[in-house]
Amino acid sequence: MLQFITHHTDRYDEIAGTRAVLEGGCRWVQLRMKDTPAEEVLRIGREIEKLCREYGAKFILDDHVELVRELNADGVHLGKLDMPVAEARRLLGPEYLIGATANTFEDIERGAGQGADYIGLGPFRYTTTKKNLSPILGEEGYRRILRQMARAGIRLPVAAIGGITEEDVPQVMACGVNGIALSGAISRAGDIAAATARFTELVAAHRTIVTP
Repeated sequence: MLQFITHHTDRYDEIAGTRAVLEGGCRWVQLRMKDTPAEEVLRIGREIEKLCREYGAKFILDDHVELVRELNADGVHLGKLDMPVAEARRLLGPEYLIGATANTFEDIERGAGQGADYIGLGPFRYTTTKKNLSPILGEEGYRRILRQMARAGIRLPVAAIGGITEEDVPQVMACGVNGIALSGAISRAGDIAAATARFTELVAAHRTIVTP
């Protein structure tokens, strides 16, 4: 599974970029608009939701639990400093997806215990997308944490994130993750649809486990 996280800057058109990503075959879009007024998130979110429905893609909001129902989103992704997963689950109920960001096995254990549906694990390497970067994991970090998950019987889907390039996909997928989440590697591409298609094909070709 390839997940696309929108890259919010004054120079990037989220709506046109998301359409290109969907045309390239991605079927999971996370709208990430940090430090943006709710009115702007709603304006952009309504258009992104329409596009996701048109292409049959999942539409996930970053952080804004309070806007999930209003935007008819499929769920929300929560960072380590956002609302606790347990509180979001209490507010949204069982019918919405809730993702949790993790950098350690303890983060995953906490998210799983509070009702998360999937984990965004990273960063793989340094990335300019995040302001407050957690310690870099690399391949060994992923393998170690996934082994800990297996021993603990935690079977949540895991998406690798953080500065991943096309060249990285084979080794990252070989670690045993379910998919890869990308932002700048796609949004900064000259041809967003073509870049998305290449990443989608690479993830599918190197998938070692079936994504639930």
